[in-house]
Amino acid sequence: MHGNKQHLQKDFFLYNASKARSKSYINMREISERFRLPPNEYVIIPSTYEPHQEGEFILRVFSEKRSLSEEVENKIEAERPSKKKKGKPTPTNADKDSEEEKQFRNIFQQIAGDDMEISADELRSVLNNVLKKHKDLKTEGFALESCRSMIALMDTDGSGKINFDEFRHLWDKLKSWQKIFKHYDTDHSGTINSYEMRNAVKDAGFCLNKQLYDIITMRYADKNMNIDFDSFICCFVRLEGMFRAFQAFDKDGDGIIKLNVLEWLQLTMYA
Repeated sequence: MHGNKQHLQKDFFLYNASKARSKSYINMREISERFRLPPNEYVIIPSTYEPHQEGEFILRVFSEKRSLSEEVENKIEAERPSKKKKGKPTPTNADKDSEEEKQFRNIFQQIAGDDMEISADELRSVLNNVLKKHKDLKTEGFALESCRSMIALMDTDGSGKINFDEFRHLWDKLKSWQKIFKHYDTDHSGTINSYEMRNAVKDAGFCLNKQLYDIITMRYADKNMNIDFDSFICCFVRLEGMFRAFQAFDKDGDGIIKLNVLEWLQLTMYA
C-alpha cells in the first residue's frame, strides 16, 4: 500500500493474497488469533458473517514491537470538469445531432410551448418518452420527485423551469450516468447492488467516505440492498447539486463554509 489511505477496491483482493487469517470462518462474537509477520504495511479487515449486514467492531491489536495504525478512509471531493485544450474547432451541435437528440429536441419544442421552458412535470414527459426507446434499459421511468431534483440542479435563475440549453446540459449528464449504470447492471435486472454503487459513484467522479456510502445505501437502496435506475439517477443528481452548492459557498477553497439559517434552508429545501 505504501501510505495509500484510499478505500481498497475489489481488484486489490483479487490480486493480493491474504498474509494471515483466522483459522476458521464461523459466526462467533469474539475471535482471537496470534500471528508472526515480517515488518511491512498490513490491512486488517473485519467482516460480518453474511454480506450486506450492519456490524460494529471493536478491534484490539497487541504488538510486541512498536507499530503505527490508522483507519483507511477517503477524502471527500468531486472531480471538476477539465478544461478542453485549444485545437481544431469542434463541429457545431447541428452537425453532430444524433437521431435521439433530434427526437428530444422535437419533443421539447412540442411540450415547452412559446416560452421554450419546461417544468418538472414536462421534463418527466420528455425523459420518459426518450427512455421508452431504450429497450436494453429495464426501468419504469423517472418519478416526479426525481425530475424536481433535476430541475433544481439545472435551474440557474430560480424560475422552477429549465430552457433547452439547460436541458441539453442535463441530458449529457444523464447519458454519462446511464452508461455507468448499464456497465454495472450486468444481469440487465434494472438494479445494481450497494457494492457496485460504491464503484459507480467513484466512476462518476465523486469520492466519498464509508459513512456517506452507508447513507446512500440507507436512502436509495431497497430492502435487498439493490438500487434501481431512478434512485441511481436521483442520488447522482443530489450529489452533483450538493457539491456544486458547497463549492459556490467555499470561496477560499479551504473546505469549510458558513451559512445562516436562511441560506441553509434555501440550499436544502430546493435541492
